[in-house]
Amino acid sequence: METQSAGAPRPRKGRVVMLVDNKVEGDSRVQKAAESAAAAGWDVTLLGLVRSGNGRTWKLGDADVRLLPLKTPLAKRHAERHRSPLRRPLAYPPGPMSAYRQQWAKAWRADVATRRAALRVAPQAVGSPAFRTSEQARLALAGPASKFMQKWIGLRARQTRQAQKAGRSLRGPIDRAFTATWKATKGKRAWRRLEPALWDYELTYGPVIDQLKPDLIHANDFRMLGVGARATVRARAKGRDVKLVWDAHEFLPGVRPWEDNAHWIPGNTAHESEFAPYADAVVTVSDGLGDLLRERHGLKEQPTVVLNAPDRPVENPADDDEVPDLRALCGIGPDVPLVVYSGSPGPQRGLGDMVEALPKLDGVHMAFVVPAPAAGYIQGLLRRAEELGVGDRLHAVPYVPHWQVVRFLSAANVGCIPIHHWPNHEIALITKFFEYSHARLPLVVSDVKTMSEVTRSTGQGEVCTAEDVDDLVRAIKAVLADPERYTAAYDKPGLLDTWTWEAQAEVLDGLYTRLVPGTTPGARA
Repeated sequence: METQSAGAPRPRKGRVVMLVDNKVEGDSRVQKAAESAAAAGWDVTLLGLVRSGNGRTWKLGDADVRLLPLKTPLAKRHAERHRSPLRRPLAYPPGPMSAYRQQWAKAWRADVATRRAALRVAPQAVGSPAFRTSEQARLALAGPASKFMQKWIGLRARQTRQAQKAGRSLRGPIDRAFTATWKATKGKRAWRRLEPALWDYELTYGPVIDQLKPDLIHANDFRMLGVGARATVRARAKGRDVKLVWDAHEFLPGVRPWEDNAHWIPGNTAHESEFAPYADAVVTVSDGLGDLLRERHGLKEQPTVVLNAPDRPVENPADDDEVPDLRALCGIGPDVPLVVYSGSPGPQRGLGDMVEALPKLDGVHMAFVVPAPAAGYIQGLLRRAEELGVGDRLHAVPYVPHWQVVRFLSAANVGCIPIHHWPNHEIALITKFFEYSHARLPLVVSDVKTMSEVTRSTGQGEVCTAEDVDDLVRAIKAVLADPERYTAAYDKPGLLDTWTWEAQAEVLDGLYTRLVPGTTPGARA
């Protein structure tokens, strides 16, 4: 039998470049995809970004991770670059002029006051009697003039601030008219006017992708779709057969935009619509989202579903993989009822409802496992808990690495997902649903469509009405009263096995192999 010689390179299936528009850390789906693809034999480079400072690199298993410094000059809105005669006709142009003029007016007023005082207290220092007489005449005019000028400049400065604020928020009738005009004249190409900041991502990632010469580009979500599609087109124009996988994490028209303005959704959906046809395959997180994507973009085949499932829990973890104790971080003992929420925070995710429910749950503690416990939103919830007299029973603790999440959460008694009715909330089984399940926690979920249907069918938890605090209290009390009734669902053979990242990684590897068959160092020059 022939054996591979020592030091010989391990056969690789092909080169994959993964793209994501964040700093990678905290994005468990992307991290697991990169690490598992590399373990399956793909030569993986994962490109992310940093919004300030220099980029950096590290290894994620056998995958290379590179963070690129993102420069965003095109993210400046029109009102930040030009005057806004329609919004505020008296505003100064963007730049230092407003601050300069305000300071100049203050200096003039200070000079007038000083000269008046000098005439009273040190007339000899001012000059001759004739000069002092003329100085009094000048000050008689300069005083009112400087006062008027200061008020006039103050008015223009306020208009400048208002114009820039309105220009950044982009919510007014001018902004809606601007959006409608470009949508009507440019269609799918309108994003170039509505969201030109998308070019900042292209100019950051594009040259690096071209240097890496991938066989397959895996573009995560809507911003990276355009970056990946343009890189694919450039490579094919040079004779290289590159495949593009688009991993759609959410249904973009149903997203609550991070920037609530008239341009954001129309601009980004136009960008997505222009470049969706370039994808050789589409991956998404649920069948429901796959149906929406296929209908919206006229996809030739149904998207491949790769669930946001966690790693299979390790039964005998290594000693050096010590998992933090959730209860110790909360300062409570093993017998204290503990309800946990783990994931990104936000009003639409129902954390405020949990806080309002806490006074009605005697003796129960709640833990928010979030990326940044010191963030303003979380601190506001903690202050609200103090106002309600339950501040000692609400705790905010930081994330742990994705491979520790399940064991970390298993210290709780209930996993809570009280999310509100938003289009994307209705169609997905979100990451925390699977994490709670592997932690064998009874669930309390809101009545969003897909998650409530699965929870009822498996019997692993209670469903409550979204945004109904009293019903949330009822559901939490129900699972705390009889937890074994709900955890028995996890004993069903095969249920948790299909909800693991290992099972999802096989699906992703199969898709890659179908798109890039027989790719070894000798097969593709």
